[in-house]
Amino acid sequence: MAKPRNYAAEYAKYQGTPKQLSAQSERHKARRAYEKAHGDLPPDVDVDHKKAMSKGGASTLSNLRASPQSENTSFSRTKTGAMKSQVSKRERKK
Repeated sequence: MAKPRNYAAEYAKYQGTPKQLSAQSERHKARRAYEKAHGDLPPDVDVDHKKAMSKGGASTLSNLRASPQSENTSFSRTKTGAMKSQVSKRERKK
């Protein structure tokens, strides 16, 4: 049987670090700014950055867009959390 996840330890090790807390704050600010300009969004819609913050993008309105959560996720996962394929939907379309 698999060992249960220790969420408190995960938070302390990664999500609770100052760097990650500031990144989360920036994501929340971006959503609030987008909703202020374009109206409220349903909870299943994400605000994402056209150019990722980690790649030098900004949180300006011109770099934000609304997209469904299903499109703004990593790779498709199995029930165990393993990736189904390491080829993204965008690369598969080529």
